[in-house]
Amino acid sequence: MKRLIIVYNPRSSQFSRVRAQVLQASRKLAGWTVGKFEVADTDVDDNAKRLAGMLSDGDLVVAAGGDGTATIALNGVMSAGVRDGKLGVLGYGNFNDMARMLGMMSFMEIVAAAEGREGKVVEVWGLQCLVNDKHWRWGMGYFTIGLLAEAAAIFDRRKLRRALRRGQGNLIGQLMWAVKWYGKNRRKQFLPKKFLYNGETVEGATDVIVMNDGRMARIMKGKKMFMGKKKFMAGLAGNGEWRSMIWFGIRSVLWRTPVRETSRVMVEFFEEVSVEVQFEGEYKRFDGVRTVEVKKMAAPAKMIMRG
Repeated sequence: MKRLIIVYNPRSSQFSRVRAQVLQASRKLAGWTVGKFEVADTDVDDNAKRLAGMLSDGDLVVAAGGDGTATIALNGVMSAGVRDGKLGVLGYGNFNDMARMLGMMSFMEIVAAAEGREGKVVEVWGLQCLVNDKHWRWGMGYFTIGLLAEAAAIFDRRKLRRALRRGQGNLIGQLMWAVKWYGKNRRKQFLPKKFLYNGETVEGATDVIVMNDGRMARIMKGKKMFMGKKKFMAGLAGNGEWRSMIWFGIRSVLWRTPVRETSRVMVEFFEEVSVEVQFEGEYKRFDGVRTVEVKKMAAPAKMIMRG
């Protein structure tokens, strides 16, 4: 019997759909032993560690939620180091960047792809982030340090969460929340005035941006790099003023985010600092940071992609 593990968050704004379209549908599957992993109200790293402990060789893991749930599933699979494990991602969140990267699929389509009937299983080369030379997290689509990373915190606010549950959290509404937050916080120092970026001194940057997919948070355009094992896109942004932020937004939405191909990003601070770092919309504040490094995964993840 093949084993399927469904990863879901019962506190998510779209859990009723997950329950009806995934959990209930899984009861009708033939030839699969179905297990469930309920995301705890802790953090990504704790959940990923617990998930890794229950995985075995050959498991199919299906993340049924938003990018936070998908990130937990990815880090659980990568941490477990299982042979021939596969990951499918369903889009039941606000942005669904990872699900869109692979092609939006239904639960039954992911199962069919894992069985070799439709879709395909591909090797996807995601990103790895190290803080102070220690592994922190794996991710697929994008990574930021600074202003954009701190802005991600607004989507965890109680008022916005309630709006999302009422169906009022559309993309325009979310952008308005972000603009309001920026107006209050744009004068804040998000990164040190000077630091080293790939060995060169830079000044006035508010963000380090890394993109491995063609979209960041559904709206910022990049270049698809996740099928390659060496290169991704990265760069700096200075968004401390309205003019620069507006131009950055227009350019990122209508043309392309100002990032270039690279094989490694190394950020070095001249003294220990506190910075916000973000992977796929999931963020964490680190204290005592001297270095942050982003590079490609040493080994690919096997993921279900629309054919």
